[in-house]
Amino acid sequence: MGAFGRRNFSAYPSSHFLYRNNTNQTTATNNTKESIQYCSSRTKLVLFLICTVCYTWFLYQRGGAGSYLKSRYISNVDKLRIATWNVAAINNNPFEYWVEDNPEYVDLMSKIEDYILNPDEVDVSVESIFSNEMYNTLEEKMNSVGWPSVAKYWNNDLRHRTIISGYLKDDLLGSKRLASMPDRVTNTINVVDSKQAVYRPTVINMYDGDLNNIEQWFDAWMAFMFDNSLTLKNEKKIPYQMLLPISKAKYPDITEEEEEVSLPLQTLCGAIFDSILVHMMNTVSEPNVWQPLKRKMVDSFFNKKQQKTLFILESKTYINSDIIMIEEASTAFIELASSSKLGKKFFIVSPKDMDSSRDQNSVILLNKGMFPNGVHSEITSLVKSNFPNDKKVPVSNGDLLVITAIDKFKKPYVIASFHGDTNGLATIPVLGAIVLTLNEHFQNHNLLFGLDANTYEKAQPNKKQDVTGFATYYKSLGLDSCWGDFYLNNYTTYNARTYLQPQLNKACKSNEKRTCGDVNPKDFILFSSNDFQLVHTWKDNTGNKEYTENMAFPTSNFPSDHGIVSTIIQPL
Repeated sequence: MGAFGRRNFSAYPSSHFLYRNNTNQTTATNNTKESIQYCSSRTKLVLFLICTVCYTWFLYQRGGAGSYLKSRYISNVDKLRIATWNVAAINNNPFEYWVEDNPEYVDLMSKIEDYILNPDEVDVSVESIFSNEMYNTLEEKMNSVGWPSVAKYWNNDLRHRTIISGYLKDDLLGSKRLASMPDRVTNTINVVDSKQAVYRPTVINMYDGDLNNIEQWFDAWMAFMFDNSLTLKNEKKIPYQMLLPISKAKYPDITEEEEEVSLPLQTLCGAIFDSILVHMMNTVSEPNVWQPLKRKMVDSFFNKKQQKTLFILESKTYINSDIIMIEEASTAFIELASSSKLGKKFFIVSPKDMDSSRDQNSVILLNKGMFPNGVHSEITSLVKSNFPNDKKVPVSNGDLLVITAIDKFKKPYVIASFHGDTNGLATIPVLGAIVLTLNEHFQNHNLLFGLDANTYEKAQPNKKQDVTGFATYYKSLGLDSCWGDFYLNNYTTYNARTYLQPQLNKACKSNEKRTCGDVNPKDFILFSSNDFQLVHTWKDNTGNKEYTENMAFPTSNFPSDHGIVSTIIQPL
């Protein structure tokens, strides 16, 4: 549990009677003794009341959601219970993050870590894994689709490299995006004629075919990249046709010559990368060991993700909320929630500009009892029109949802849900635009804003959004947050990447997950300090209204890499 809600109310002085009325002392001869007892009792009463007032004032001054006065003596009649949760998690790679509650998984990832950090004799040449015969087959296929030859890159460079120190750990290859770009485009492909996505044959996605050896992998990989036509949104494409040229303007480390042949070159580099992963997994483990583990992780973190997310939200802890803001919700989750107990209890509001490519959307759930008429209007486009003109605000379709609604007391609200960009640079411009829209068009409305702000405890200026700078900004607008003054240390993420993903510069050693990982205060609920006062706040990374501070997540039971943040506020 966070900084709020941790007050020890059992320490509050017990209220027993301060004096006894002894029925045996009834005669007039004991009047003097009774007067002395009365004075003594009155003195005790006065002292007790003074102590009680001082102690209560101390608790009140400490503020926050743990305030005794606020949490105990404010009426329950018009409190608002609000939750926000970014429900996203691992990005299609079941091996991307350290998962601490699975010993078998931890053991495998530790072996991969040792393999990469201490390669020694296993650091063999690329051509001993991805053979010259495989290259020639690939080169012929790439030439047949009209791509230029990349033989000189293979013959003069790539085939001579060692697989770990010369390839996977080459920072320049990484900065050119020659291996990570094709993975980004073809790792997981959503098709319109199937409920399930299509996966490139590789270790680092949900591909379910056997990868028992390099030869078996290569046949499946070539068929996927060059033979299978997939129905996308408005057209059919073979996966190689989906690859994007790598621009020197965007990735300056790539040479002009490499830019000219970036399509076949990244295809070759991607194939080498995938072959190394298959070889590495079958070296540190057995196919009949790591592949069943992978299927188990896929089942837990992907196949059952929506059901686990829904199960947590339908628990008594959250289903009684008045408002739930959800970020990075998929279309499948929205449909599942709409037909569940959650859909019976809440109006489920999704944005008009739903994201069709990433399938990540901000959603707002309005309790039908508190908001009997549901959403009044969506004003997302109006807010976006107030984005600053002097710079581009990195907000994609589906990231922001802003609505108006009226509660059962006829009180109007502007309610927003937002998923910030990775570096949090859109968070302040978006908040500024919401407040500007509120001041221009909805001055009688109360603002409630749940967001994954993607703020950082320590951030380089203009590179990432510092949490203190964000707090200073929202306070300057007359807003308060669910954290009160405790925003800095209330971490809501703790995830650390393994060495089994395309960007090794972001990998964390098993004994450095805390210092190396993403442990930051990212999630907030904002409201006007003139309209509401804070009653109680908690955070949750277990699904049980509890937060384990030194635990990396998601876990087998908690399907997101963001904790749930919940707060109770009292209208003034």
